Amino acid sequence: MYVLFISLAIVSSVLLVLVVLAQNSKGGGLSSQFGGSGASNLIGVKKTGDLLERLTWGFAIAIIAFSLATNFTTPNVAATTDDILERAKEQQTAPVLPVPTAKPADTTKK
Repeated sequence: MYVLFISLAIVSSVLLVLVVLAQNSKGGGLSSQFGGSGASNLIGVKKTGDLLERLTWGFAIAIIAFSLATNFTTPNVAATTDDILERAKEQQTAPVLPVPTAKPADTTKK
């Protein structure tokens, strides 16, 4: 499941990049350079803009959903022990040496 969600997130991000590049910007966007203007004449400029905006939001929401899904399906790698970490913990907890207690001072005056 983890690999599936990662793959879907990557595909969604690539499609999001393509949709954003196809949108009409100040310079006309890629849609007018690669024959997209014919498609916008066919279904109308307003409808093409609405479709690209909805696709942009849809892919962005899909990427967020797939990211959250991968968080919940991530394999549990914390259960495995690491020898280096175990040795570091052993060295960190050094044995405590007993502290010699001071003898009480002689309070008798001579």
